Amino acid sequence: MTAISSRVVRTETVVAQLSDALGDALSTSAAETERTRSDKSGHVSASAPLAVVTARSVDDVQAVMRIASATGTPVVTRGAGTGLAGGAIGDAGEIVLSTLAMNSLLEVSVDDELAVVQPGIINAELNRLLEPHGLWFTPDPASRAISTVGGNIATNAGGLLCAKYGVTRESILGVKVVMADGRLLEFGHRTVKGVTGLDLTALMIGSEGTLGVIVEATLRLRRLVTGTVATISARFDTVDDAARAAAVITSSGLRPAVMELVGESAMAAIGAYLGIEHPAGSQLMIQTDGPGAAQEAESIFAIVSSLGGVGELSLDPVAGEKLFSIRRAFHPAMAALGTVLIEDVCVPRSALPAMFAAIGEIEHRYDITIPTVAHAGDGNLHPNFVFNDESGGGVPAAIWAAADELFLAALRLGGTLTGEHGIGLLKRRWLRDELGDDQLELQRQIKAVFDPLGIMNPGKVF
Repeated sequence: MTAISSRVVRTETVVAQLSDALGDALSTSAAETERTRSDKSGHVSASAPLAVVTARSVDDVQAVMRIASATGTPVVTRGAGTGLAGGAIGDAGEIVLSTLAMNSLLEVSVDDELAVVQPGIINAELNRLLEPHGLWFTPDPASRAISTVGGNIATNAGGLLCAKYGVTRESILGVKVVMADGRLLEFGHRTVKGVTGLDLTALMIGSEGTLGVIVEATLRLRRLVTGTVATISARFDTVDDAARAAAVITSSGLRPAVMELVGESAMAAIGAYLGIEHPAGSQLMIQTDGPGAAQEAESIFAIVSSLGGVGELSLDPVAGEKLFSIRRAFHPAMAALGTVLIEDVCVPRSALPAMFAAIGEIEHRYDITIPTVAHAGDGNLHPNFVFNDESGGGVPAAIWAAADELFLAALRLGGTLTGEHGIGLLKRRWLRDELGDDQLELQRQIKAVFDPLGIMNPGKVF
């Protein structure tokens, strides 16, 4: 039997076993398999996966993993497909395991300020369901209207509010995980404190589907914030001026709920996309909340004005929401310009001006524009590389060269390759630059403990 015919027989056997165990939860249709070849990163795999399983229960996930383990078949866990690093893309010979249909809110405890959810629940939908209980799940990715909580956990997502309220890691008490061999394990606890053994919950957060399949999560919630929400919108002549103002606000000890910096070219693209006029320059968008919001906003506005910012302070919640809807339009505005490589580096907050300066130097050196927004409250920047890919050739070499310089600049400033998007496929080649040889090998050894056959999201991250 030839190698090709052997693979065909093996594929038929795997699909037959999945069909017997899962019935109509299995799909091998071209429409379904083709859809999972890409995500919001714009990257497209070389081939379609062999099948897509839309899991409806933990039992379904366990059945998939038992078959995959017995046959040595790779599995890619996928939620809404909103990832920006190619971390949930299916390829030839792989099973794509979708948890999107596992989307229930299983429990809410007002007394303990926690909720238990399935991984496919949409971030914004969860908060809609929690609102009547006076609670909320604080991670606030820009994609909250379409991203799943499981995806938030897989990449340790952040968002606009994380400078004050933390990234996903701070809001996860425990997870239930189906391991590569189909066993169901429970990590973490329902208590605020818990240090029994190694923290395997933290290990799962940001693991990008390489260690197991998260099928349930116990979330730490907060009471809804009441009172005034104050919004500041300030224009600066240059992005460097805006970045310096953000750094000064942070060093002053003030803690806004949101502080977003939109570079000049990014603001121009958003204005064109939304059909609104905006004067030249960069924008700093800030919100404060809670009992002292108005007083805190006045202090921040004084700093902004003293550093050359021109704008206004408003206590109108409608005006505040309108302003941040402009910020959330950044990604679709970029997509309207062409194919986008959406990047995600993070530097110490004091290094934000230096990172923007480095981006400006790279723009000049490569004669390109890199529209950039930043979660200025925590130093997380999103530089975007826009290019024409009508030929389907992928990211041009010159763009990758510019990105390489950008990543290495972030590392030189004491930063990291990714604040919230993950490594996935797109940043694997730079992982060693940040981790070094010894830590990279240690991480590979840890993965091998959880996934000895190497079937969990192979080729991603490592």
